[in-house]
Amino acid sequence: MAWFLNYYECDRCGFAWKDKWSATCNDECPACGAPDMQPHESDDLTEIIKEDTVNGGFVVLRSPDSAEHRPDYKVLIEFATREEAKQFLKARLESDDC
Repeated sequence: MAWFLNYYECDRCGFAWKDKWSATCNDECPACGAPDMQPHESDDLTEIIKEDTVNGGFVVLRSPDSAEHRPDYKVLIEFATREEAKQFLKARLESDDC
């Protein structure tokens, strides 16, 4: 399932906050309770790169379709360098654009 870090700013009181969720959905302002605030920006965290502090190298993680209220990341593949992991994700994005 997709996973996002959404950035919000309340239209009513100006309070700014961020929230991780499985969609780029509207949220309620935690400061004043104003409903239906749309994110002004979102970072896609469905696939991420993390350093493997146990074995060394870097792992590409993906939030599976079964994830609901947390990303529940699973390892896709491991690489020796961050650059190799970045190239892998870049190639996946480019192949999805076809």
